[in-house]
Amino acid sequence: MMFGQKNIMLRYTFIVFVMALIAVAVIIKAAFIMFAERQYWKDVADRFVKENVTVAPTRGNIISADGKLMASSLPEYKIYMDFVALKEAGNDSVLMNHLTEICEGMHQIFPDKSAQSFRRHILNGRRAKSRNYLLYPKRISYIEYKEVKKLPVFNLNKYRGGFHELAFNQRKKPFGSLAARTLGDMYPDITLGAKNGIELTYDSILRGQNGITHRQKVMNKYLNIVDKPAVDGCDVITTIDVDMQDIAEKALVDQLKNLNAVSGVAVVMEVATGDVKANVNMTKAGDGNYYEMRNASVSNLMEPGSTFKTASIMVALEDKYITPDYVVDTGNGVVNMHGSFMKDWNWYKGGYGKIDVTRILEVSSNVGVSTIIDHFYGKNPQKFVDGLKRMSIDKPLNLGFVGEASPRIQGPNERYFAGTTLPWMSIGYETMIPPIYLLNFYNAIANNGVMVKPKFVKAIAKDGEILKEFPTEIVNPKICSDTTLMQIRTILRKVVSQGLAKPAGSKQFSVSGKTGTAQISQGKAGYKAGGVSYLVSFCGYFPSENPKYSCIVSIQIPHGPASGGLQAGSVFSRIAERIYAKHLNQDLEHAKDSTSILIPNVKSGDIQEAAYVLRALNVNSNSASIPTASEDIPVWGKVTTTPTQAELKETKINSKLLPNVKGMGAKDAVYLLESYGLKVRLSGVGKVTSQSLAAGSHVRRGQTITLILK
Repeated sequence: MMFGQKNIMLRYTFIVFVMALIAVAVIIKAAFIMFAERQYWKDVADRFVKENVTVAPTRGNIISADGKLMASSLPEYKIYMDFVALKEAGNDSVLMNHLTEICEGMHQIFPDKSAQSFRRHILNGRRAKSRNYLLYPKRISYIEYKEVKKLPVFNLNKYRGGFHELAFNQRKKPFGSLAARTLGDMYPDITLGAKNGIELTYDSILRGQNGITHRQKVMNKYLNIVDKPAVDGCDVITTIDVDMQDIAEKALVDQLKNLNAVSGVAVVMEVATGDVKANVNMTKAGDGNYYEMRNASVSNLMEPGSTFKTASIMVALEDKYITPDYVVDTGNGVVNMHGSFMKDWNWYKGGYGKIDVTRILEVSSNVGVSTIIDHFYGKNPQKFVDGLKRMSIDKPLNLGFVGEASPRIQGPNERYFAGTTLPWMSIGYETMIPPIYLLNFYNAIANNGVMVKPKFVKAIAKDGEILKEFPTEIVNPKICSDTTLMQIRTILRKVVSQGLAKPAGSKQFSVSGKTGTAQISQGKAGYKAGGVSYLVSFCGYFPSENPKYSCIVSIQIPHGPASGGLQAGSVFSRIAERIYAKHLNQDLEHAKDSTSILIPNVKSGDIQEAAYVLRALNVNSNSASIPTASEDIPVWGKVTTTPTQAELKETKINSKLLPNVKGMGAKDAVYLLESYGLKVRLSGVGKVTSQSLAAGSHVRRGQTITLILK
């Protein structure tokens, strides 16, 4: 009995000892996991369990007034391979069996690398047993990514095939630099938001709302569970017309290069609505080319020069001090204004002598304008300033752009208002006005005295549905009386037809406006420090009788000679004529030659489709004789045209002999040849003129046939 108890005690002791060893092992293993393998298991956990993961929404698009995509968020990808996951899934041999096909496919998608280089690159990653091996060094587009995903092995999920990607949401501008400063920029990391332009002004609308997901194990699979779906941003529909923007940019840049100018601005507005149809802001870069670097039309504060004379004369007309026939003796073009000499541009020719107000603006006489304003307002400058403010030329427009400036028109109570300030202010000096404010003033003249706010965005949309429209805002319902308006519009028309602004005119329609030529101040250094530079400009509208568009062109040149009419007005003319031609609607019925019979050139191919179109257009043809077939079975045939009708003739197709596809379009030719099992390559556009494999030869599936189109 004692022996039995002893055995039992030994057993219990052994069991306790074993359990103690297991406990010690568990503690040691736990400590090892906690400390030595801590990071490894943390990474594993992060791979499978993720709480509150932010899901970024897709940023809304910026769309032009004519429905074209100007800025959009498009995905880009970097593609990787996990060779360890591939091997663990037992698909390493599948990769090797299809390696040649994969490499040739990669070369077709990315021609900058050969199939051999892709082969070497993939084998290097396989030997290195890399889990995150970069297959191609550059970011690729969504279309390229989808093509790569069609390749063998890469078309498996990432746990079986190892192929995976890293997505980047990039902001793209399909029209490149066109209206770049108006649209604005994003930071390189799009999650940081917008820098400037419409992108920043409407950032809260464009960016959308973040979503939240977490990773959860469901039936032995880890799934991304959506807690809060991301809300994509809305689209912003701008007032910009892509064609007008292109017209204005090309006309301006050509002149900037011709003048070797420092910078230039061209803005086009729709008179009635204030819609900004084009906004070009070009600055010369170090490489000698011109780029959109800043939105100068809304941020540039510069003395406007003679374009401001229109406002000065309007104040005097409105106060009834003068009429268009009021005569001023400008003498020999030089006059002493409170100790400083005011000069006309032609003073060295003897000046203009006695001229009326209309002629003063036609020839842009500094002496004429300053004499009028100094004479009637010299003792009460505040009345002149009040007259300017009455026309809202200085009223902040609050357009919403970062860096936007407002006009600076100083009054007589300000620190630097001297005896010479008023006469020089009247001709566009000692006053700072951004280009778009000056344009808005001339736009009000064109718009029967109604000043509207310039508008860059017309609507907010989501999924093609308009959520909010931005109506035209009236800044000033009447900047002056109808009498003053009629007088100044008559004068501005004569400035172009008879005055210095003739280069801004057109033989096709009438133009109204005013030139401007101003020396650019260097601040305390004066106007001539380091040489004289100029701001030449023209601001006006067209057609004069029923104004549709207003436009300002402003160019900064580093040297003389300077002429607002010739250098800026000619750009205005090119812009106006091209916009006018774009919107010119003519009745083609009057242009049709009644003796001609118009029979279109019809391609061969599926003549059932051709017959349908010919019937719909009421073109003389034998289309009624073409049998009706189902949509899936084309009726192949040839088409010949005569001066009186189109002749369609069905052709029988032999499934064993190569068909003749000459005369067909690319769509029909490719469809027909691929139905024979052939691979088709195309060169050129238009109709098929030749095929590399002769018609009537026996077909071998898998052959490649090249078609030449012209």
